[in-house]
Amino acid sequence: MIETLPLFHRVAGQPVVVLGEGEAAEAKRRLVERAGGVVVTELDAGIARGARLAFVAHEDAAAAEADVGRARAAGLLVNATDRPALCDFTVPSILDRSPVLVAIGTGGASAGLAKQLRLRLEGLLPPSLGRLAQGLAQARAALRRRFPEAGDRRRALDAALAAGGVLDPLAEASAARVESWLDSPDAPRGGMVAIALRSDDPDDLTLREARLLGTADMVVHAADVPEAVLERARADAVRRLGGAEQAEGAEGLVVVLARAARP
Repeated sequence: MIETLPLFHRVAGQPVVVLGEGEAAEAKRRLVERAGGVVVTELDAGIARGARLAFVAHEDAAAAEADVGRARAAGLLVNATDRPALCDFTVPSILDRSPVLVAIGTGGASAGLAKQLRLRLEGLLPPSLGRLAQGLAQARAALRRRFPEAGDRRRALDAALAAGGVLDPLAEASAARVESWLDSPDAPRGGMVAIALRSDDPDDLTLREARLLGTADMVVHAADVPEAVLERARADAVRRLGGAEQAEGAEGLVVVLARAARP
């Protein structure tokens, strides 16, 4: 179970309180400005201007605790540098392929670990990823015309963006293919796939099984299928308890989950 809810918060043009001096406070000011926020260095002024977020970077523990209390009392969400117990939110390590942002957080456990994971991913995600996202955004109206049904659009995108697909996000050339892709294939058909679970651990799913579960429109499952496995499905996928008969008349991709027969 995750302990925090990852969100992307729009701060462009909005006041954000940053308190403190030194490198930690300066780093938070740069972060806010990079996102287009307006840095306010006095708490009362930030409250008066309607700030919703505050960064507290005092080295003195008592000063930090006092300002966190004042900010929370005024209804602000607070991040206190190097003081996880005082934080309402933490700041992830950010991989920027605008408008694609990959945020890596550890819940305050280790900023160094988050940074090293980001650096590894930097080498995997091509610079063209942002252009691919922009191309898909610009093609939204054409995509709706091409595939009027939401399920068809989702399945078409899933197939195109999958590993080896025409719009594979890890392929540098994909950003230039959006227009030609829209002029070519029909949306892939749905179908039904049965997955026999070998254990309660979702990490034991094969890559193919994980991909199918993550793109399914409906998940039909036995009562003893663990929640940890079901969480690997799309959050908006329809869930039904039972066997394959529960999927009769369903549209799109249906995945049926059950435990493998014991030898």
